[in-house]
Amino acid sequence: MTMIDSSCLMENGGGVGGGGGGSCLPCTPEEEKQIVEELNREAERDLKEGNLYFVVSSRWFLKWERYVGQGFVDNLDNGKSLESQDLDAERPGPIDNSDIIEGGNGNEGDELELVRALLEGRDYVLVPKKVWEKLVQWYKGGPKLPRKMISQGVFNRKQFNVEVYPLRLKLIDPRDDSESTIRISKKASLQELYERVCSVRRVEREKASIWDYFNKQKISQLSDSNQTLEELNLQMDQEILLELKENSSPSQSGKDSTGNELAVVTLEPPRSPVSIAGGPVMSNGHSSSYSLNLQPGSALNSSFTDMDNGFGASSVRRVEKGGLAGLQNMGNTCFMNSALQCLVHTPQLVEYFLQDYSEEINTQNPLGMHGELALAFGDLLRKLWSSGRTAVAPRVFKGKLALFAPQFSGYNQHDSQELLAFLLDGLHEDLNRVKQKPYIEMKDWSGEPDEEIADECWRNHKARNDSVIVDVCQGQYKSTLDCPFCSKISITFDPFMYLSLPLPSTVTRSMTVTVFYGDGSGLPMPYTISVLKHGNCRDLSQALGTACCLKGGESLLLAEVFDHKIYRLLENPFEPLVSIKDEDRIVAYRFSGKGTGRRKLEIIHRDKSTLELLKGNVGKSFGTPLITYMDDDSPTGADIYLAACKLLSPLKRACSPTMAHSGKENGLLSEANAETSSSCNGQCEPRDQSMGDTELEDTSSQELSFQLFLTDDRYSSCKPIFKDSVINSGNQIKVVVEWTEKEQKLYDSSYLKDLPEVYHKTGYTTKKTRQEAVSLFSCLEAFLTEEPLGPDDMWYCPSCKEHRQATKKLDLWMLPDILVFHLKRFSYSRYLKNKLDTFVDFPIHNLELSKYVKKKDGHSFTYELFAISNHYGGLGGGHYTAFAKLIDENRWYSFDDSRVSPVNEDDIKTSAAYVLFYRRVRTESKAELGETSQVQAGS
Repeated sequence: MTMIDSSCLMENGGGVGGGGGGSCLPCTPEEEKQIVEELNREAERDLKEGNLYFVVSSRWFLKWERYVGQGFVDNLDNGKSLESQDLDAERPGPIDNSDIIEGGNGNEGDELELVRALLEGRDYVLVPKKVWEKLVQWYKGGPKLPRKMISQGVFNRKQFNVEVYPLRLKLIDPRDDSESTIRISKKASLQELYERVCSVRRVEREKASIWDYFNKQKISQLSDSNQTLEELNLQMDQEILLELKENSSPSQSGKDSTGNELAVVTLEPPRSPVSIAGGPVMSNGHSSSYSLNLQPGSALNSSFTDMDNGFGASSVRRVEKGGLAGLQNMGNTCFMNSALQCLVHTPQLVEYFLQDYSEEINTQNPLGMHGELALAFGDLLRKLWSSGRTAVAPRVFKGKLALFAPQFSGYNQHDSQELLAFLLDGLHEDLNRVKQKPYIEMKDWSGEPDEEIADECWRNHKARNDSVIVDVCQGQYKSTLDCPFCSKISITFDPFMYLSLPLPSTVTRSMTVTVFYGDGSGLPMPYTISVLKHGNCRDLSQALGTACCLKGGESLLLAEVFDHKIYRLLENPFEPLVSIKDEDRIVAYRFSGKGTGRRKLEIIHRDKSTLELLKGNVGKSFGTPLITYMDDDSPTGADIYLAACKLLSPLKRACSPTMAHSGKENGLLSEANAETSSSCNGQCEPRDQSMGDTELEDTSSQELSFQLFLTDDRYSSCKPIFKDSVINSGNQIKVVVEWTEKEQKLYDSSYLKDLPEVYHKTGYTTKKTRQEAVSLFSCLEAFLTEEPLGPDDMWYCPSCKEHRQATKKLDLWMLPDILVFHLKRFSYSRYLKNKLDTFVDFPIHNLELSKYVKKKDGHSFTYELFAISNHYGGLGGGHYTAFAKLIDENRWYSFDDSRVSPVNEDDIKTSAAYVLFYRRVRTESKAELGETSQVQAGS
């Protein structure tokens, strides 16, 4: 590690944060990088609430990273380091945050501009205080945008986050009908809010009362306490009302307790709500206190104390047209609204949460939320089924969600399927009937029948997990891992809550490979085949062998060609295909028999035509190299010429017999070369690809006009090959063939040129076209297809005692009553984010899955669609909606946040379908809810 100049280190230790005083010379890029890395490590070691971070524009910060050579290690597109591209990067100018705040000095009054800019997709980075001070010392600039670190979550789910977006509250003062905006941390206490409001409106604390002011109605008084605003479920942009016990004249806004004059910002004219990931939604929310009193028999009653006023939700009885209430968007919460509407229209969950489930609340489960999440969800479901068509603000539920899953806090867009996965798991743990989970040691199965293994695995699972979610939503699949080295097979039976189905285009890739005949029996031919993305060269050889009708006893040798030479031989069958890029050129040489241990002859082509000589080129390589096997222990020059003649014979033009002879003696290099007396009119065609053995033998025995030279592994030297030369080049012989104008007339070299890339772009595919539709069944089959694990997902083989790239095969063993399919439209990597808008054709009725299920237990395997979570748009500005079917009405509805409207069944199939919800169509009498899992377990 390079040592940093001591004077710079001394400067780093003191006088930080000023204008950059100090007597030492400016730090080098390497020194700046090391200082920042050390300060970042120091900050990571001291994570705690209240730490100060600063927002910095990514545009400026990336320039600094290029300058110091940081952050550019890999590039998945070409596998090369980007550092070499940034060696000459200029030193960035002053820190410039103007692109993320749209003006201002970074004081509190500029936070609205900052939040808007960030939510519009402009990126930023967060740097610790000491790093910011160093950057300012080196570069100056700004403005500074400080943000504090807060702790979010409860129990064992706490995590530290920087509060980039402070809470914004609309303060209504009825004395002068004014509206002001107060910015305050969500971790601030209610007492701090009172202090801020009283300071801003210049009123005495004893005379002030603050109300939750939803829809211009006083919902509940916010009593002065040490509860945080987050715990009170106060949301972004919600209204609060200031009420005085005695009349008081309005006053000008003043300073708060910290002396900050910019604590209040005049509210801009209201705008219409927007529910896409592009900005905060200006929507009112409301809630009252949500107290948790989990004494026996009181859980259900405690949940009803949170019923919002104005909804008429005091009764849990379903009214006519129940289930048609929308959910208000509370700031990029369309992902949550979409998932919730699908769940609250799941028939079994509706039936369960509309009855008394208090006895099943598990307050002792350390993996759960002490029952609070289940109560919040149950309360929300009751409101949606009893509020008619009045939209509900899920503010209390969102608050509980943020406590238990801090990743969903704030107002960023998230994934509806990720929320669904967390919510189903959280509801299960909150409603788990098992109060004390027993320890069960995993067995190492070997040779037992699948039925025995599956039943015991399910019993073990049920001994620790028993809830309505398990009863209704959990199935079981069989997972088989096969080690490619020792053939160790591992079989497990695991539960699942949903099936994440890959779209076929995300599982496979098209590869174009050109096949050359290693014995010269035919012309080269390109083949485009489909293989698994995470497959290996063995998979590629098998698919290519099928495409080119490889015969029994024949083999293929794969190679990568670069700069008209063999760059590498792909002889390892387990070489991952991810090592082959789309822009690479891959060839396969077709041979009779296996090539293991045989001597290879590689022929490279060099152009010695008059045109090249006139250009001053000694000889330029061109075309595709050819490979054949030499079985002679000590091959001579004559053997090399004969092998070359056989390889090039398919390229020979079909001209007059006189043209087949040249001035070479027996086809070998002689002292004096006579010019050929024959000529070709340039319109001759190469011989037919399917030549007979006799014709091939005759062709091979004809004279060869080419000059051959022996070269080394680096192609740096050439020695002429003579008739009686004895070739001693180990296991691989490399020969250069010189092509003059004479040979160009005798042979058609065009078949050696224009080798296609792996991803062959034709004129018809240069433009992005709508992808072909795929069926849900093809997605399911791709999910169940055996495939090798990815390089980052290696399996530890207990037999080899090493991590191996095993093959994995999944089989459906037992299906639940509610079957959820997640279509994997999104793909993420370090350098690429992508969404597939492929239209998936899925059945609405009569989804028959019996042929995919291994265990035939008498259950129906026919399903009917009842809900869809949709995602429209791209990654940065998408929007979620839902389609749900009211089973009693046999009618579909569209749920777009607060907007609910009927939709024709023919219109619910779109390319936006993201998560599909199916329910089992029973052919037998309906089992009781609590008996479902017992029947499934085969007990």
